[in-house]
Amino acid sequence: MDRGVPTEEVLAEMRTSDPPIHYLVGTPKGRLTKLEAELLPLEWQKAKEGVDVKLLPRQGELYVLARSNDRVAKERAMRRRQLKKLWARLKELQQMAPARDALLLKLGAAKSQYPSGWRLVKIEVGQDGTLFFCLRKDKLREIRQREGRYLLRSNLGSENPAQLWQLYILLTQIEQAFKNLKGDLAVRPIFHQLEKRIEAHIFARDSSAGRPLSASLQLGQRKSRSTLAALCPAHPDRGSVQKSQR
Repeated sequence: MDRGVPTEEVLAEMRTSDPPIHYLVGTPKGRLTKLEAELLPLEWQKAKEGVDVKLLPRQGELYVLARSNDRVAKERAMRRRQLKKLWARLKELQQMAPARDALLLKLGAAKSQYPSGWRLVKIEVGQDGTLFFCLRKDKLREIRQREGRYLLRSNLGSENPAQLWQLYILLTQIEQAFKNLKGDLAVRPIFHQLEKRIEAHIFARDSSAGRPLSASLQLGQRKSRSTLAALCPAHPDRGSVQKSQR
């Protein structure tokens, strides 16, 4: 299933369906806040080199808190870059001392340009147009603790961290393939009206994507199939899933 954030009603329907539908999905950040007290005392388990997870069984589901060293470094570098540029822009505006209305417009532009950094800075504008700003250290500590961490939930019942991680990575690869088809290759035939031209457009775009996509799938094909077989041994669509990967 897609790793997006479905509604509770959809998940409940999937759990009660016959046969049951297995899922591994992401969760909103608010869910991590609610479960933080329960996750804190749990031990980290190694899923692979550089990736650790905490497993929390709860109400028939398994919550997986993942921590990736590579993702920590990436998110931290992005946050530092945005904060540094925003800080420089705020100092520039402070020296420029524009009129209050003009200053508010420039601050709005800075907010849209540096959204991640904006959340970490407290900004005040006086009635005379004086700009004051300071770092929100409490917010910075909170974000640092959560960088590179994300919470997944599943009803697969597997408590093998490596298997869950492999399945998650497989889902990200599938999503990236669809993103490339819709974005870089512009597979959507929105500029055609005749059916035969629509079919020709899709065929040409699929052919362009076929070779690199096929090569990437073949590299991880054996591992992906073994993961799906281990996690979903009784699922009725298992055979069709495997055929679709060939």
